[in-house]
Amino acid sequence: MNEEYETLLSAIENKKAVLGVVGLGYVGLPLAVEMVKQGFTVVGIDLDADKIERIYRGDSYITDITDEELAACMQTGRFKPTTDYSMIAVIDAVSICVPTPLSENQDPDTSYITRVVDEIKRFMKPRLLITLESTTYPGTTEELIQSEIESLGYTAGKDFFLCFSPERVDPSNSRFNTRNTPKVIGGTTEACLNLGVALYKQYVETVVPVSSPKVAEMSKLLENTFRSVNIAFVNEMAMMCDRMGIDVWEVIDAAATKPFGFMPFYPGPGIGGHCIPLDPMYLSWKAKGFRFYSKFIELAQSTNDNMPYYVINKTATILNEYAKSIKRSNILLLGMAYKPDISDLRESPGLEVYELFKENGANVDYYDPYAHSFKDKQGDTVHSVEYDLNKFRRYDCMVLITNHSSLDYALLASMGVPVLDTRNAFRAYSRPHIYKIGHSVHHAPEPGEAVLV
Repeated sequence: MNEEYETLLSAIENKKAVLGVVGLGYVGLPLAVEMVKQGFTVVGIDLDADKIERIYRGDSYITDITDEELAACMQTGRFKPTTDYSMIAVIDAVSICVPTPLSENQDPDTSYITRVVDEIKRFMKPRLLITLESTTYPGTTEELIQSEIESLGYTAGKDFFLCFSPERVDPSNSRFNTRNTPKVIGGTTEACLNLGVALYKQYVETVVPVSSPKVAEMSKLLENTFRSVNIAFVNEMAMMCDRMGIDVWEVIDAAATKPFGFMPFYPGPGIGGHCIPLDPMYLSWKAKGFRFYSKFIELAQSTNDNMPYYVINKTATILNEYAKSIKRSNILLLGMAYKPDISDLRESPGLEVYELFKENGANVDYYDPYAHSFKDKQGDTVHSVEYDLNKFRRYDCMVLITNHSSLDYALLASMGVPVLDTRNAFRAYSRPHIYKIGHSVHHAPEPGEAVLV
């Protein structure tokens, strides 16, 4: 190994290396905080000035980082958030944690990565270790980063070092966090991998080295494509059970008693978050370049994308039981975030459900104790209604999108308002007016018939 390698390795092992994190969102901020906790000086770069100001105030905008944790990091004097990319000049190792969305045509949008690489090229110094954490297609690390840096005359593994280590963040997961979630990493050369492993071992308990960045990139896509396909399968099973008059939730619970060979997945109104809706499409897009067409991925995506339409149709069937239609009905969506107990709205199926109700002429509101507002397809800001059970009683139907633990399901069930439960959150409250996906609609109470509450 050369002198540049030995110098950087020593700085990492002695915690003298200055680390950088580009993108201080759900991935980058927890990573930066963990780096600081383990004794490193960290430069955090994000172009959102509001985020930087909030960090300096100790005001966390990430569910998994408390205000107290953030304030403690700032008090060390070793966390230096900034919007200034020129700070790359003082960084020894940088982790890129920027978004990788899909375009309107469902193609990968790697523009955030290329912008960061352009800035790195402007300010980098020799011996820099670059690790891409943003989820993307196999080959990205070499195509978008290695080739660009080497165009300056540098050589990977000699003058600079390059790895890919996919993020595995699960917002609001109380068991697994940045430190105790195993980290896969692949380097473009042996020296790159050795340095990447040495660095991540400083603040991640388990590091899993693989033979190349492509293997690391593919591993992340496999993880989430596996989930997408299995969720799609159970969503299809839910619609099948609905047609057959069988309760899919009871079926899943029964199957889950098998101690081997079965892993329970659960239906819902669609899929959300940054990973599961997007990662399979990255893989499918890349595979097409090799004239390989993944039927599983395309079918799973189609099935999951159709779940909001199933929710609308199911709601229409329920309202029909009460001699009503979606048009002009007052609908309340309970929850809008893509998963419980967080504010994250990225790719939430609730957003599509909201738009579909509007398109079908409903008067639709939503309540979410975490996600207080969003912009609809017209660009208008939609705000959560206040929590008011007296007002909730006036809705023609409530549709549970997100099963937040703070919702009082007993009280909501007691109001007698028809409920479509897409998460089986009302399972303890069997009432004639409580309906759920994956089970056929039963007949509503006749006018004047008592409702058990």
